[in-house]
Amino acid sequence: MNKPLVGILMGSDSDLPVMQEAAKVLEEFGIGYEVHTLSAHRTPEVVVEYIQKSEADGYKVFICGAGGAAHLAGVVAAHTALPVIGVPMMAAKMGAAGVDSLFSTVQMPPGIPVATVGIGSAKNAGILAAQIIGAGDMGVRAKIVAYKEKMAGDIVAKDDSLQEKGFKKYLEEQGLI
Repeated sequence: MNKPLVGILMGSDSDLPVMQEAAKVLEEFGIGYEVHTLSAHRTPEVVVEYIQKSEADGYKVFICGAGGAAHLAGVVAAHTALPVIGVPMMAAKMGAAGVDSLFSTVQMPPGIPVATVGIGSAKNAGILAAQIIGAGDMGVRAKIVAYKEKMAGDIVAKDDSLQEKGFKKYLEEQGLI
């Protein structure tokens, strides 16, 4: 794997199924990363040490899974001048469906910004991290352009298939009816 440029952090390993989507995207773009389970509450000193080490090692972006009160992303943002992307997590408690994490992540105090993607949208966090890195790396930027062109082509191909087969036949083939 390439030298890590992105730190992917989460407060609990229960967030791994969501956060792995960021790692997959970074791999697709050839961007090195590290994944850690660190807690803003249970291991605050370790979080700060990790941020300092990562900055010294040349990291460019941090992606933080933000569950519950979403403190991890804010703590990371408070200790670095690098971009921090928060991924609000679905909450099993109180039926909040991740809205508490979303609100906590987007409402950081002035001067401590955390870019925030949708609830559980680690894939978008990975893409955003790649775009940040791509601002200064033409090779990464070219991969992002190709990725978006492929997405557009896939949609056109699906619509062509839908138009060719017709609505009901397309639904049947997709197993939707």
